[in-house]
Amino acid sequence: MLHTIDLRGKTLSPARLRRVMPRGGADVAAYLDKVAPMVHAVREKGAAAALDYGEHFDRVRPAAVRVSQAALTAAAAGLEPRVRAAIEESIKRVRKVHAEQKPAAHTTTLGPGATVTEVFQPIERVGLYVPGGKAVYPSSVIMNAVPAQEAGASSLVVASPPQEQFAGMPHPTVLATCHMLGVDEVWAVGGGQAVALLAYGDEEPVTGEASLEPVDIITGPGNIFVTAAKRLVRGVVGTDAEAGPTEIAILADSTANPVYIAYDLISQAEHDPLAASVLITDSPELAALVDAEVSTRYLVTRNAERVREALEGQQSGIILVDDLEAGIAVANAYAAEHLEIHTNDARAVAERIKHAGAIFVGEYAPVPLGDYSAGSNHVLPTSGTARFSAGLSTHTFLRPVNLIEYDRAALAEISDNVIAFAAAEQLPAHGESIAARFQGI
Repeated sequence: MLHTIDLRGKTLSPARLRRVMPRGGADVAAYLDKVAPMVHAVREKGAAAALDYGEHFDRVRPAAVRVSQAALTAAAAGLEPRVRAAIEESIKRVRKVHAEQKPAAHTTTLGPGATVTEVFQPIERVGLYVPGGKAVYPSSVIMNAVPAQEAGASSLVVASPPQEQFAGMPHPTVLATCHMLGVDEVWAVGGGQAVALLAYGDEEPVTGEASLEPVDIITGPGNIFVTAAKRLVRGVVGTDAEAGPTEIAILADSTANPVYIAYDLISQAEHDPLAASVLITDSPELAALVDAEVSTRYLVTRNAERVREALEGQQSGIILVDDLEAGIAVANAYAAEHLEIHTNDARAVAERIKHAGAIFVGEYAPVPLGDYSAGSNHVLPTSGTARFSAGLSTHTFLRPVNLIEYDRAALAEISDNVIAFAAAEQLPAHGESIAARFQGI
């Protein structure tokens, strides 16, 4: 079922490895021209344009962008107890991890009377996108909202697509999770139009509701249109890493359990027909066993057709390598969103991985645990961008700011250097600014 890329006996550079990796997804740049008119329309016409696009794509038009407090309260009250307990536990674990991520202010002393202190200021107003579409994502509410709250953001707004079956409201479980987290500003708008409305806001919405204030940063996963819209508004607002279709890579040796691996590959494939599921192994025997297990076990899943399409796509497959060293090199070149390690001494192998959105160590730390309740964040870089991007965290919503404090003696000690630097750069007024403080003016 899974196609095989055999790299045994081959010496491949990192550049060559990147070219032969099974990759899928769409080119964001190819969608910019399609999404740009939408972003422009929302910038010019605000909520009216966003609702027009929503009516076209989602087949429903809410009476207002902002979800009422009554609707949020009702959604929380109607939550099934078992689901409520699961959400509460996930919130607790995610909050503990992200609370401990917050860095402390620190001061560097460069000499008597000369200090630089780094403090961390929260981004004040945060826009959090929670997708709809093929599944329901209350977990994305948690993964976006909790780190922003732990960073100290003063204002959060969640945007999520209106649902035709719920009278133009986002899914009730999403609304309930917002209420449980204390997020009381939720917009019933999705897609690229939601990103544009978050970025530009609307002072006088045609719906007659209160002003929809723009945000300072937009985070959260979405489809290709959401990603393209983020790229278009970047610079107007901050954004997190661009998210393509989800992906899992599993680095495994002959000690791995093929049934566990099969289920983990299937679990990611059910997200999206474009989802990537990749096994990297030096064991042809394990590869054959995993392929056989996948071929039979995916048939009984609820989303079997979606899983089949993802697993048979060019973005999924089995990569055979000579040994574990080669497997580590391939894993680093692939830079997976999620990387599972199923090898002997998995922790030691995990510590040799340089590029991955998140690393799941051993057979009892599967990716679905991280999707919900590990405490880590599931908003992670995809499509190889883990080489230079990080997953969502408390750091995403913090800005380091330097406080520079020098007294007269400390400035005098370094003044000649500053004046010489200014002269070398042909910016004499810079030097004069320093000299003036010692000339009795």
